[in-house]
This record gives sequence, C-alpha cells and structure tokens, in this order.
Amino acid sequence: METVKVDTSQNVTIDYPVAGLGERIAARLIDVSLLVVTGLVLMMLLNLSGALTPFLGNVVIAIYACICVFYFLGCELLMNGQSPGKRLMKIKVISQNGDRASLGQYFMRWLFRLVDFTLTGQIAGLIAVAVSGKKQRIGDIAAGTLVITTKPRTGLSNLAFNAKLAEDYVPVFNQVTEMTDLEAELIFEVLDAFHKTYNQELVTAMSAKVRDKLGIVMPVGMNDYTFLKTVLKDYTHLTSLS
Repeated sequence: METVKVDTSQNVTIDYPVAGLGERIAARLIDVSLLVVTGLVLMMLLNLSGALTPFLGNVVIAIYACICVFYFLGCELLMNGQSPGKRLMKIKVISQNGDRASLGQYFMRWLFRLVDFTLTGQIAGLIAVAVSGKKQRIGDIAAGTLVITTKPRTGLSNLAFNAKLAEDYVPVFNQVTEMTDLEAELIFEVLDAFHKTYNQELVTAMSAKVRDKLGIVMPVGMNDYTFLKTVLKDYTHLTSLS
C-alpha cells in the first residue's frame, strides 16, 4: 500500500495510505452506475404512471441533470469527503494537511472535473493520478486535497498499544466519541513517535489540543502521556460498541 507523508496542523508528520488508481476508478464506476440506474428507474416509473407529459418530462430531465452535475460536490460535502462509491471502496477526500477538506477545496476539485473528465474524455484525471507522486488528479492538485484509503492499517483494537480491554472496562472520558478515526490515529502516531524520540513537548502539545477540543480537565495526578493513552483506550472501547 503506497503512502504519502502529511505534515498536519499539529506539526506531526503522518504517513497516510493513498487510494490507488484502481480504487478510484471502481468508486467512480459505482457512482456513475448509481446515477444511471436512478435515471432509468425514474423514467420507467413516470412512463408507467402515464404522467410523463412533454412539460413534466422536461422538468424531470432538468432536475436529473442538476443531480448529475452536483452529485459529487453534494456527496463530498454531506458525507465528509465521500460519495457512495468512495464509501464502498473505503476511500475519502482530505486536505493535504490531514484535516477535513474545506468547502472551497471541495468546490475547487469539483470544478476541475471539467478538466479531469468532461473535456478530456476522462483521460486527464487518469493520467494525473497514475503519474503524480501523491496519486492526485488535477483537481486535487489545484484544491490541495488527497484521496486516502480509510482501511485501518492498525485496527482500532490495536490503537491502545495492543492492550486487550476487559469486557467490564469503564471509560474515563466519554467525550472521546466526538473524535474521528483520523484524530485517534494522530494521537497514536504522537505516542509512537514519543517511544522513538522521547519528545515530551510533542506529547504535551497534543494533550493540550485534545483537552481543549473535547473540553476535558485532566484529573489530578495524571500526566500527559497517561492521559493520551487513556483517551485511546476509551475511544477503542466506545467505538467498538457503536
């Protein structure tokens, strides 16, 4: 699995597994097939009902055309960087700094679909993904986005350092359910880096960011390292129940 190094906004470098060309093509085929099937079913239902007058037919065609045009932009905005095809293929769009892509970034990569697909017969996007170092199409390069795979390199059960949690484990910080898998992995990467470099400042900074985001007051007697490790254990336990 190919990876790309991303310097996050927390000044931590993480290797993200990038989505391959095959995964992206498969996701696109799924989405296009979904649009085609939806259109065929819609027209069939209208024909069977006998309600398809010329005027109504033009209205339906116009609405369906708008759905097709804005499908990918709408899906990525509403589904956190995914479309149904991307979700099935377990890939998603993120910003190059590891954060969730912004509205402007989603819009920019959607706009460049004209270059990547429409005006070049799908060729420009395919070539760009195949030859670029970060597997980006032209729209990704312009928008500053990446398409990564969400398949976990380490299962969530391994995030807490392979610690097998007891069935009666009681979470300390229930607020961790507000985190995402990527944020949990970022904490894991910081602690893993600490084991290699003993950089306490990195652990302290990450602890402060997590406490600020989740509104947590660290218990008396708990240090930053133990706090982050506990957060991962709690996250592993609570997400395994959902």
